[in-house]
This record gives sequence, C-alpha cells and structure tokens, in this order.
Amino acid sequence: MQTIAIIGASNNREKFGNKAVRAYRDAGWTVFPVNPGEQMIEGLESYSRYTDIPEKIDRVSFYVPASVGIRIIEEIAQKPPAELFFNPGTESATLVARARELNLDPIMECSIVAIGKSPAEYS
Repeated sequence: MQTIAIIGASNNREKFGNKAVRAYRDAGWTVFPVNPGEQMIEGLESYSRYTDIPEKIDRVSFYVPASVGIRIIEEIAQKPPAELFFNPGTESATLVARARELNLDPIMECSIVAIGKSPAEYS
C-alpha cells in the first residue's frame, strides 16, 4: 500500500488539505495528515511534524502557502519521499529552487487529480 503525507491537512472539509485526505484514503493509500494544530483529521492521527511519521513515505503533498513550505522543506529533505507535490497555490520560485537544491524533484500539479480523482467529488 502506498503512503502519503499531506502537509497542511485540515478538518475543514472545504479546504483542499481535507479533500486530499479523503481522496487518497478512498483511493486506498495510507494517509498521514500533518498539521501541528490538529490531533485527528478525518479519524486519522495527525502529526505535528513530517519527521514524526514513523513510516517511509512514498509521496508528500503540500497544501500550505509557499511561506510555510520554505520553512519546512529542509525537514522533508531529512526523510525524502519518492515524490513531492506542490499543489496549485503552494509553490513559489524560491520554494521550487530550494527543493531542487535539496535533491527533491517537485511536481507542480494537483495531487488529487494525479490519482484520478477530482477535488469537486469532495465538497
């Protein structure tokens, strides 16, 4: 089973960070929500930090502003995933450049669409 860490996961069902949790869970992935302000998201344990996740992660998907992403990209590089998605609105030239400097190869597209789902399914 594939694993995903959703950075910026949320309990607000209108936010894409929540829609991603539901979409990946529905697609059969093991989902690890990451949000320091939440203990549980959609019935799943939420982690304060990406590096707190005890398992190897196949994919990381960002649902945070670039200003937050730039602060945590070093942490992602400590435990690099096979794939790193910067969803629309989360990327910036600075963040993309820093990710590449850290030998991460970011994918700039919607990670929900990448698994054949539509965010509209999760309104």
